Amino acid sequence: MRNLLLIFIIVFAASTLFSQKKTGFFNFNWNDETGELLLEIPKDKIGYKFLYVNSLAAGVGSNDIGLDRGQLGGERVVSFYKSGKKILLIEDNLKYRAESDNQEEVLAVEEAFAKSVIFGFEIKKTEGNIYKVDMNGFLLRDAHGVIQTLKRNKQGNYSLDKTKSAIYKENLLNFPKNSEFEALLTFTGQPTGNWIRSVTPTASLVSIRQHHSFIELPDDNYQPRVFKPESGYFMNSFFDYASPIGQDMQKRFITRHRLEKKNPLADKSEAVEPIVYYIDKGCPEPVKSALIDGAKWWNEAFEAAGFINAFQVKELPEDAHPLDVRYNMIQWVHRSTRGWSYGASVADPRTGEIIKGHVSLGSLRVRQDYMIAQGIISAFDENSDDPRMLEMALARLRQLSAHEVGHTIGLAHNFAASYNDRASVMDYPHPLVILEDTGAKDFSKAYDVGIGEWDKRTIVYGYSYPTNGMKEEPYLNSLIAKNRKEGFKFITDQDARPAGGLHPYAHLWDNGKNPADELERIIELRKEVLKNIGTNSISEGTPFSEIEKMLVPAYLMHRYQVDATSKLIGGIDFDYGSKDNGRAPLKSLIAKEEQERALDMMLRTLEINFLKLDENLLAQIPPPAFGYGRTRETFKGNTGSMFDPISAAEASANHTLTFLFNPQRLARIHQQEPNGFGLNDYCTKITKQLFVGNKTYQ
Repeated sequence: MRNLLLIFIIVFAASTLFSQKKTGFFNFNWNDETGELLLEIPKDKIGYKFLYVNSLAAGVGSNDIGLDRGQLGGERVVSFYKSGKKILLIEDNLKYRAESDNQEEVLAVEEAFAKSVIFGFEIKKTEGNIYKVDMNGFLLRDAHGVIQTLKRNKQGNYSLDKTKSAIYKENLLNFPKNSEFEALLTFTGQPTGNWIRSVTPTASLVSIRQHHSFIELPDDNYQPRVFKPESGYFMNSFFDYASPIGQDMQKRFITRHRLEKKNPLADKSEAVEPIVYYIDKGCPEPVKSALIDGAKWWNEAFEAAGFINAFQVKELPEDAHPLDVRYNMIQWVHRSTRGWSYGASVADPRTGEIIKGHVSLGSLRVRQDYMIAQGIISAFDENSDDPRMLEMALARLRQLSAHEVGHTIGLAHNFAASYNDRASVMDYPHPLVILEDTGAKDFSKAYDVGIGEWDKRTIVYGYSYPTNGMKEEPYLNSLIAKNRKEGFKFITDQDARPAGGLHPYAHLWDNGKNPADELERIIELRKEVLKNIGTNSISEGTPFSEIEKMLVPAYLMHRYQVDATSKLIGGIDFDYGSKDNGRAPLKSLIAKEEQERALDMMLRTLEINFLKLDENLLAQIPPPAFGYGRTRETFKGNTGSMFDPISAAEASANHTLTFLFNPQRLARIHQQEPNGFGLNDYCTKITKQLFVGNKTYQ
């Protein structure tokens, strides 16, 4: 008997040693000896709704593939359903609902549309009122769609190798309102693309970490705010089948954080709970300070909305995890090539309430901005390192941090902000370098400092409340009316990005109120910059062949402003206005004289003297030095390893011609013929420039 008792004690001690119970939102047990992870589901949590989010804790490192560290997956409202020995995890269909007190009406809509069963668990044990299910199968699967992403990007056909995959025990975490799980997954296959080969030590074995979060849904005290097209916010929506006949079934509301005043009646008050963003601990200086400074700009906008110190930025605590839902994050992401930064968020799909903001900033952007400044200045001698290069790069980082944080607090791009004198950080700014009469370059206004006036207006719309007894709907209408009265323009991606874009004042990477005037200014700046490109553009010890990499952004400095100027031709000025007190729609053509000036400026970029490079510069650029090959961001050519100036000119000319002969633009020119160019006159003028104006160079 004593021996049996001793054996029992030893077995119990061993199981305790290897098994760890983590208590929190959903309790779970991890056994380090067997590798088994058991989730505890209380009987009273069957049918309980919570939020499930998958993400990437460790990514692939290629901007082109798009599987980055910290990348968020979709949010799903889910619940457990038990049948016999099986428990299903079911995702609600929230696109179609009935907002009604009649539960039969609610059920009728719910049963009309499909749900999604995400996973089926087998009940391993039942202890009292607790079901225990094995989480290994749930976690050891490709929840993030890595296989499809690699295949879609033609990088190879991969499959999940469970023999080389395991629970990542270091990131099994539990908190009162969220439970965090993670798995190290290995995908095996035959690589067919260079992108995956460039970022993996063995391209046939791609190992990444997928993260899973179970999150408590917010309470019902949040009040969604109506979406208006002119508000500047992202939209969340669903179809309400309980809507009265004659009303729009699609209910639209903005995405935003919950922010409440301690004193709701005060014009200015501290927040019940401020919005706090945390900076990635892996972010180095001076980058970290620049990102913190830029993100902090938003507090000024919240001050305008009636809050005191309601938006804060801090360093992430030592014991915190960046994917923990309690922490809004600004994360520093590394890739093999330069790429986009992102402002994402975890939001309650039912209401649009943002639970967690998550910014991903690409680390190579700051180096690109430094290189652009380096090519503009070209001031290296044996001992100099002009401080303006780092200053401009860090100024861009501050703006970028503010921009991406803006997305995570609910804001859409405003690509018309340059028309309003840089009124928003939600635009894409081009560095505003001023060429002085002496030939010197003034970098003091390269990037704007602080939050813009449009940004304040958007935060007032999304986060402020009337304190004078006015109802919310007329209050919001008054804010939109004030925006119009003060002349603010808001135009976003759908009307700014396309090559055939037609809005004359909504552009990416532009400056100035008039696109043609700014193109003229850029042409003169570019001419001066190209005069100075050469050996003084590179630092001591750098191979002369690297001059070519300084040349590319300088030579193509005009490219975004060409896009902007082209939109004046056949363009239409309009806004996203709604019917309000008899207000007439805004839709007007661009004056013929303005279109003609825009075409004249674009044709300047096709002149031989614009396209050709100085022979002295070409003499300074040898073929790439050993170990310093060309990259994806240098010009392709037809002259072997020697730099090909003809291919550079071809790239620039093709860029302009693509916008001039965009089919949608040509169709609009034809339709506007009585008041605009006339398609025949338009094409004749271009042809004359190409084949007559440059005839002496044929």
